[in-house]
Amino acid sequence: MGPEEINSAVREAFAGAPGALCTAVGRDFAVVQLDVVPSMARPGRAVSGPSQFSIADAALWFLTFGVIGRVELMAVTSHLDISFLRPAAGETLSARAELLSAGSRNIVGSVKVWCDDREDAPCSVAKGTYVLPRT
Repeated sequence: MGPEEINSAVREAFAGAPGALCTAVGRDFAVVQLDVVPSMARPGRAVSGPSQFSIADAALWFLTFGVIGRVELMAVTSHLDISFLRPAAGETLSARAELLSAGSRNIVGSVKVWCDDREDAPCSVAKGTYVLPRT
């Protein structure tokens, strides 16, 4: 399963909604990008906290798909906690989620969020848990 399958499934499920695109996915990571639009800006042109939270959540969701090897739209956020490190300013918001732990129903990961090509200067970091539906 690759980014194309994830992006296609998400576009179909959430038609018309702008959103983050999966650019890479594996069994223990996912990378996501989101174009920054004016509605995401705070005074001073910094990208809003809710926008950073949203991309971190999407990265963990896509990580969950990579871990289980399929798109599971009913996987849901159980916990997500974020720390803002510096103002986020740029044209593109990116996030990389990495697997910390995978159980039978819970996927736990950490996320680094940055703007443009400044992966070495994250604007926020997050840790969260996704829960898979009962089968």
